[in-house]
Amino acid sequence: MSRIMQAFDSRQRGVIASASVRLMVAAMALPLAACGAGGFSLEKAEIDRSIVTASAPSSPTAPASGDEDSDQTTIGNAVSSADIRELGGQGVPWANVGTGSRGSITEMVELKDAGLTCRRFTASRESFDGVSLFKGQLCMAAAGGWHMQEFKAL
Repeated sequence: MSRIMQAFDSRQRGVIASASVRLMVAAMALPLAACGAGGFSLEKAEIDRSIVTASAPSSPTAPASGDEDSDQTTIGNAVSSADIRELGGQGVPWANVGTGSRGSITEMVELKDAGLTCRRFTASRESFDGVSLFKGQLCMAAAGGWHMQEFKAL
């Protein structure tokens, strides 16, 4: 290459070098220009509805039946083991490690009717599928255990 360059004077070398630089810049810019040739359009920027997953239930407020049953048992255990006199109207937090749900039990009152002891309560449930509120009643069975009489979503 040096023999070729020796054949040209310095003015011709500058022209060749300048042309070489222009050719390299054009060669680099051409692919970039081709990428942008399609342009940007809002019609092309639509939501891709072809991707569908089934990882979440269709109704965000309806928990899976097994999860709700497990949470109901956890809430029942918290209600039955709470010392209502000591709480003084404060809420009782609960959490279910198995479902990842948690919440608070409030408005807990103990009722005694014809020898039957029951506890009415309101419970919140926070989970991946949303926040729900439940009303329930737990009554002591003859054998000394507690039995959920009512548990319904509000």
